[in-house]
Amino acid sequence: MPTEHLDVLIIGAGLSGVGAAYHLTKHCPGKTFAILEGREAMGGTWDLFRYPGIRSDSDMFTLGYNFKPWNDPQAIADGPSIRRYIEETARENGIDRNIRYRHKVLKADWNSATATWNLEVQRDDEPNPLRLSCRHLLLCTGYYRYEAGYTPEFPGREHFRGEVIHPQLWPEDFDYSGKKVVVIGSGATAVTLVPALTDKARHVTMLQRSPSYVITLPHKDAISNFLRRFLPDKWVYRLGRARNVTMQMVFFNMAKTFPNLVRKALLGMARHQLGKDFDMRHFSPRYKPWDERVCAVPDGDLFRVLRQGRASVVTDHIDTFTETGIRLKSGQVLEADVIVTATGLDLLLFGGIEVAVDGQPFDAAKSMGYRGIMLRDLPNAAVVLGYTNASWTLKADLSSEYFCRLINHMDAIGMRQCTPRSRDGEVRPAPFLNLNSGYIQRVADKLPSQGDRAPWKLYQNYLLDLALLRYGKVEDGYLEFSSPKASAKREAVEALG
Repeated sequence: MPTEHLDVLIIGAGLSGVGAAYHLTKHCPGKTFAILEGREAMGGTWDLFRYPGIRSDSDMFTLGYNFKPWNDPQAIADGPSIRRYIEETARENGIDRNIRYRHKVLKADWNSATATWNLEVQRDDEPNPLRLSCRHLLLCTGYYRYEAGYTPEFPGREHFRGEVIHPQLWPEDFDYSGKKVVVIGSGATAVTLVPALTDKARHVTMLQRSPSYVITLPHKDAISNFLRRFLPDKWVYRLGRARNVTMQMVFFNMAKTFPNLVRKALLGMARHQLGKDFDMRHFSPRYKPWDERVCAVPDGDLFRVLRQGRASVVTDHIDTFTETGIRLKSGQVLEADVIVTATGLDLLLFGGIEVAVDGQPFDAAKSMGYRGIMLRDLPNAAVVLGYTNASWTLKADLSSEYFCRLINHMDAIGMRQCTPRSRDGEVRPAPFLNLNSGYIQRVADKLPSQGDRAPWKLYQNYLLDLALLRYGKVEDGYLEFSSPKASAKREAVEALG
């Protein structure tokens, strides 16, 4: 079977992949492209996760695309609404016609002699991989494993007679009516599940080893919903987006500059919603705000079900599972019919694709991020990731826009290959992600590093990235442009017919 060639291949049809395709069609309209999606549907995270209450933990004015207004009254949106938003974006812009479902990329090998990426793709259940090639590769696969989440080894798990479920693999139509449910975890998934499960469960207990910071955000944006009566959706969206970006940045910078003050404020707000008699050790983390992500709950739903007694929180360590629940190190026993292991994600770079350069495996752990988009010594490829301290799509949009600028610049100067390079000893490496969250620390040795200065430093600052990525110079002395002789010769032959 001959190899099909396209200008650009986008891997992943989730929030980032559909957004990248839009920017490509807008800024590089002459380029041929396809989106390769390993699953049967678009949506990525928002199609995969189907557990009760699934929703964003960021407002949709910043999690939404910069080019498509979010006009739903809810600002903290549920999963199905976000999935419909992604599908609508793809359909309106003809992107859905370029998605190839059940196409799982196995290998991607850069060939310097031809300046192309050569891909092996598993299509459906066909025995032989499909072969595709492209000039540019956009990896919009996110950073976690879709097949399963992270679940630690729990002593005695085999003895438990009830159901054990990881939220990432929530069974369709699972009935928890009248059951006692224990949710293990204290992160974004746990604080979403606990109030959602109280709709039918007999009682829900959140079991955590250590607390997280939890902040209440309004489910609906009253200001934006009011302005929609008088202003076009686009104006309302831009105003809400600008306001919320500013608030996110101010909150993050305040937390880093005045951590004790922000901690006091967060705990004070939590106490106000939980009541004066609540034991605040369950919401008093040992770390400073934004050393790990701050969890958001819409309209304080978690605090409300705790205050009403429909749910409870226990801070302790697990000794063992028993036939009927969990025995803790303190000796306390939690009775359970269902145990939900909201214990985190299993990170996976490149979506599990075997990446190579000229046949040699590319070790991301030995590389360094360039502008938080490309990787040192990896040609013509972008890894589209979001912010850890703000909404994912803010950075994903900027990354895709920048990569389109880079493609157009390469065309303008007649070059086929672009590779970030650094000089030995020029920059000092640092961890790529500046969070102490368990899901990051478990794979820290497998992630690329960042540098201590531009363009290798990951700033986690939207306004700075906006200036650098949208308006900054493309040729900064760190991008090496070339046009391999073999490619130039082939172009000449093709031109002669």
